[in-house]
This record gives sequence, structure tokens and C-alpha cells, in this order.
Amino acid sequence: MKFWLIKSEPFKYSWAQFEKDQQTFWDGVRNYQARNNLRDMSVGDKCLFYHSNEGKEVVGIAEIVKTAYQDPTTSETAWVVVDVKPLLKLKNPVSLATMKSDERLHSLGLLKQPRLSVIALTEDEYNIIIQLSNDQ
Repeated sequence: MKFWLIKSEPFKYSWAQFEKDQQTFWDGVRNYQARNNLRDMSVGDKCLFYHSNEGKEVVGIAEIVKTAYQDPTTSETAWVVVDVKPLLKLKNPVSLATMKSDERLHSLGLLKQPRLSVIALTEDEYNIIIQLSNDQ
């Protein structure tokens, strides 16, 4: 199993909307590194759902339910989507400031490449962020 962080601006697609929909395809990725991350995802992989721009916090856990396929929002064959479903809203959101201040997360992709919309996580990074949610 692999671990990921997926970002969405809450005014475009929020965690609340994701829970209401119960499943969606993760579209709109137009960066090759982020696209390659989508291609590397497997069914059962876990994703942290991050509200970017507004809030700047991890708010929930999602799961990959279908691997990469052609992005239906474009005819360009370079772009793919995956299907994801919400699993759990975090007990407490974990802010970007909290992640920046935790030495254990100094190599976190979100901090190294903040504009990337789909980011690989280590299992340790994933578990630390979950722990931070539970500790608040």
C-alpha cells in the first residue's frame, strides 16, 4: 500500500462535497509529476485530503477505488484520473503551520513542492499527520 496527499481548493471541491458525493474521479491534474503520481496509485492506497489556499489543512482520509484512466474532462491523452472515495473525516484538521513546525515532517513533499497537487507520502509521514490530528 502507498500513501498520498491530494489537494483541492475547498471552494472548488470541498471535503463536505466529497462526503456528499461518496466517490469521485480526481481530475484537472495538468502537471506531469502529479500525473505520474496518479498513474502510480493502486486500489486500496490511502490519501490525505488537503484543503489548499483556503484553510491549508488536511481534513480527511480517502481511498483509491479505481486506478488511472483517461481524464474524461479533456481529449488530451496525456492526462489521467483515478477514482477516490472518502473514508474518514479527521478528528481535528492538521494545518500547514502544524506540519511545518513538526521536525518529523521536514522532508514532506507538501513543504518541498507546495504547488504540486498530488504528492507521494511515506507511511511514516502519513501516520504522523494522523497522529497530529488525534493529539489536538
